[in-house]
Formats: sequence, structure tokens, C-alpha cells
Amino acid sequence: MRHSPALSRRLMSAAKRPLRVGGVPEHFNTPWHTAAANGRFQREAGVAVEWVEFPGGTGAMTKALRDESIDVAILLTEGIVADLHRGNPSKIVGTYVGTPLTWGVHVPAGSPVRDVEGLRADGAPARYAVSRMGSGSHLMAVVDARSRGWEPATALEFEIVGGLDGCRAAFRDGGAAAHRLAFMWEKFTTKPYVDGGEFARIGECVTPWPCFLVAASDAALAAQGDAIVAALRVVREEAARLRKAPGLVAVISKMYGLAEADVAEWLGTVAWESEPAVSHAMLARVMETLADVGVLERADLVPPSALVSALTRNLD
Repeated sequence: MRHSPALSRRLMSAAKRPLRVGGVPEHFNTPWHTAAANGRFQREAGVAVEWVEFPGGTGAMTKALRDESIDVAILLTEGIVADLHRGNPSKIVGTYVGTPLTWGVHVPAGSPVRDVEGLRADGAPARYAVSRMGSGSHLMAVVDARSRGWEPATALEFEIVGGLDGCRAAFRDGGAAAHRLAFMWEKFTTKPYVDGGEFARIGECVTPWPCFLVAASDAALAAQGDAIVAALRVVREEAARLRKAPGLVAVISKMYGLAEADVAEWLGTVAWESEPAVSHAMLARVMETLADVGVLERADLVPPSALVSALTRNLD
């Protein structure tokens, strides 16, 4: 493929710099950090990896992929599928975590609300804090509402808080109004705040698909596609090594401030894959669900193959 001189210069520049990988500061990304700390990317794949942390979650990472401030992102399946339909110049490279994500539904610990139905006890719309519109915290609030027979357009209201820390501030500083403000986030990440008396978990929602995919910008795929696949191989092998390593529970507990019992429980539910492969049938289910809940227009849905890089094999 021939590129314009300007694009060729951009691709050469991208190929020379470290591979910039974005992810949330959560336990799911442990293999990336331990592999980097042990020098495995450089030693085993000849790849320099620069980790970029995104407390704001998937919505912040899709924006960073768009403006090419990162090359690769580890993000929520439903979030990247939705944003690719909105024109994000990126592609899905593979599956990072093949197991579902369990979202906790949280309110301030002092709230009188004791279950999700109680968010609408007075007939008013349920109010949800979200990191940003189109983020996982937003999309899953819509999915959960539909599962309860609520029409999101009239049953939900949203307050943008910018992520977990923003939600903590909204809960803390919002006064009486915050007592009926809910927030959805991965339940083990928020459990220290539940155990510490800051949050109360009033419900859970499990995604009906693998929770994390790997995506890369089109520019990064053109310039560093082989390096991206090589980095995934290192992470895959690192995850397998970690599974056999003594003291893994203690390591993750210390890294992320989680109770060891919670880490042990979580490890029993998670399957790292880090494969340049994805199920097209699964992507079709995600798209159908997003259309069902009104996040995407059914007429705008594209074939799953249009979302996936040429480096990625179909698992079906």
C-alpha cells in the first residue's frame, strides 16, 4: 500500500517510539505491569511499551485513540463496539479478558435506597453518575434498566462525574441529593469503598459477553501491527506464568489495595486471553444489544468484520 509522504513520515515516527498502551488502574491489567517490571516486552519481543493510565475508563480511552495520544487500549467490549460505530478510526485487535465483568450498582453508604428498584421509589427517573456519556458506566446503566423493563429515555437521568474518583466526590459533596445517585463500576474495584463504609452496593449486573477487548488506532496498526501482536503474546505468557506463581494473591492485593480474600475470589472468575482473536458472533450480539437499548441505531450496524483488524482471526 502506498502512503502520502506526510502519512509515511507519521508512520515512521510512530514505528520508532514506544508502543503507548492505555488501560484502567485496575487488577485486570496486572500482567501488563508485571511483564513491564520484569523487562519482558523488550527482552522477549523487542518492543518498548509505555503504559498510560486512564482512571476515567473506556470513554477516555476511545477519545485518546481518536486523537492518537495512545496506540493501543484495553477497554470494555460494549464501549469500543459503540465508539467504532461512531467513526473511531481504530480496530479491534483481540480479546484481552474472555470472562464477563460484574458491575456493582452503588449508592452512598448513608443512602436510604437499599435496592435498584428503590432508585425510582418516588416515581422520578433513576439518577446515575457516569464517567462520561458512552462510557461503560453509562452503557451498562442503560442495559440494566432495560432488563428491568424501564424505558431509559424516561426512566434514567445522568450526571457526568469523570470516573471513580469523581463519583466519590459527588457522593461525598452532593448532600441529600446524592443519596439517590447511583454509580456502576466493577465490583471488586469498588469493594474497598463498600467495606470502608463509603459506598453501599445495592445490586449487580453481569455483562453477557467477554469484558475487555484490545483495540488499536488505524495509524498504530499500520506502523506497529507486528509489535502490537508481539506485546499481546508477552502478556498472554505473563498471565500464564502468574497463574502458577506463588504469592500472586498478595502481589495483586498490594498493587491495588484489595483484600486478599477478594483477590482470591476474583481470580477464580477471570480468564486472561490476550489473543489476536475475537468472536464475530459475540460482536454481533453486542451490537444487537446496543441497538435494543437505543445506544446504536439498528440501521447503522455494520458487519463485525468491519470492526476488526486484518491481524485478528475469527474465533467462530
